[in-house]
Amino acid sequence: MKIELTNLKLQYQSIKEEIDAAIQRVLTSSEFILGEELRKFEKELADYCGAREAVSVASGTDALVIALADLGIGKGDTVISTPFTFIATAEAIVRVGAKPIFVDVHPRTLNIDPIKIEQCLNRDRQNTKAILPVHLYGQMADMPEIMEIAQKYNLKVVEDAAQAMGAKAEAIGDARCLSFFPAKNLGAYGDGGAIITDNSEVANRAKVLRNHGSVNKYHYSVKGFNSRLDNLQAAILRVKLRHLDEWLKMRQANAAYYNQLLKDSDLILPPSNEQAAFNYYTIRAKNNQRDKLQKALKEGGIATTIYYPLCLHLQEVYKDLGYKQGDFPVAEQAQEEVLSLPMYAELKSEEIEKITGIIKEVI
Repeated sequence: MKIELTNLKLQYQSIKEEIDAAIQRVLTSSEFILGEELRKFEKELADYCGAREAVSVASGTDALVIALADLGIGKGDTVISTPFTFIATAEAIVRVGAKPIFVDVHPRTLNIDPIKIEQCLNRDRQNTKAILPVHLYGQMADMPEIMEIAQKYNLKVVEDAAQAMGAKAEAIGDARCLSFFPAKNLGAYGDGGAIITDNSEVANRAKVLRNHGSVNKYHYSVKGFNSRLDNLQAAILRVKLRHLDEWLKMRQANAAYYNQLLKDSDLILPPSNEQAAFNYYTIRAKNNQRDKLQKALKEGGIATTIYYPLCLHLQEVYKDLGYKQGDFPVAEQAQEEVLSLPMYAELKSEEIEKITGIIKEVI
């Protein structure tokens, strides 16, 4: 039996009638851009997230870019973030003209380490205007501590929550950015993203920025973007949002079962808790066992992937930032150890048993 990393066909089959009806509703209305379907989705999304406002955009990357631009981050500014993440995190900082300043991650969570943030600020503010934490694999960064630091140093906070839709958080930054890439917990049938905020002014500016900087049709007040989530995707996401809590419980149960079966191994396992969204289930294999594990799983018909094989500070595209090997030892160790296993709501217990059986044979 082959086991995919994620299986979107199974999800579609479980809600096929609802999805097909939603698509037909949009086609019949012939309202495709900035319509009623979108407004309803944004209201439902904000309510789900416990926030005042949700502004949908064309992708998770655009959500980060627009949020940073919205908050006045630009040329000459620096933004503190993590080197252990998808490139979109740093890419967004660069796209608004700012410079990423990396700090190392916490050895347990692999999220940005608040202690390292403050140490960086104490060494040199370097025109720092914001912190951009990432909620890696669906595990929340230490937001209360990060918000305390931000308030102390008068910094903005833009959260990269692309992998954390549905995760429970004790605090929210100036903007929380979501991705609706198909494989996410709340995935569209194409690209999409959103900015979540409790600040109505931030939301109103984001709505202008996403639509070419236009307040009134063909009148432009700022330099904006073409970044609108279409009504078809909004209708699909409205259906999926109704099922999200159920899917999250299934993901959490799958993560707990993985942890139960692997608890006696020498792997580092992700925390099993009701706060995490488990977009990915990522283990860490010590003593150079990761590649051997991945090969054995592939031979057993099991898909895996490495999020992420090379930290951003070591990527060629960011060599101009001046970082070198050894600058962030925790992140660099993680890139040699992490392995993401199949994770989706419909994953069966016998499939988890097969996966963990192969892992235990290898280690």
